[in-house]
Amino acid sequence: MGLTTLLFDLDGTLLPMDNDRFTKGYFKHLASSVAHLLPPEQFVAQVWASTKAMVKSDDALLSNEQVFKADFLQSLPVDEAAFFPIIDAFYAKQFGELSHLSEPTPLAREILLAALDKGYQLVLATNPLFPRQATLHRMRWAGIDDLPFALVTTYEDSHFCKPNPNYYREIVQKLGVSSESCMMIGNDAYEDLIAGTVGMQTYWVQNGEAAPEQRLPFDQQGTLQDLLEYVRAELPALR
Repeated sequence: MGLTTLLFDLDGTLLPMDNDRFTKGYFKHLASSVAHLLPPEQFVAQVWASTKAMVKSDDALLSNEQVFKADFLQSLPVDEAAFFPIIDAFYAKQFGELSHLSEPTPLAREILLAALDKGYQLVLATNPLFPRQATLHRMRWAGIDDLPFALVTTYEDSHFCKPNPNYYREIVQKLGVSSESCMMIGNDAYEDLIAGTVGMQTYWVQNGEAAPEQRLPFDQQGTLQDLLEYVRAELPALR
């Protein structure tokens, strides 16, 4: 069966960024929004801990949001009804002002438009650790928020995270396609390339970082410019 569906990672792939710089800047602003309720150090430490709980979860009955909130609320003395609306408000507005922490490239939109022009179904397979509002902001930074993705994975509606292979299985199930008809495209040589273990083809986007020890096998590799040429010249048109 030939390819019909292309899955794209966002952070570090379609939206280049220095991950450490982004994380430090993002957490600084997020912690400030709730500093009147929790000490920043305590808050940030618990966000990391509850994020790890999401990543480790393999419960198909609980969304990532449910896992995160349950872990967070059982660990800190905060009132859910008072606390999380503040967090939601941060992601709705303030988070969107942090575009300077990323390094968008016009190649992202060119690649997606070339794939759409050939008839491919697109999935934004960003690790669903963020709420939908934060994901929409990052899509806007990348200049791709208006494109017709068949699916965008967020923590509200996903039940697994990368690198759990069930993350990719859930996408296939939601779309009603086969793994063999999909290609996962991303810069993380473990979290993205693990899609190959469920039968997907993989494209490793090289962004100048050294290959990690945990690098998994891949079918294709190259820079974003190489990826654009691959989509334009090598992927067959579906229509």
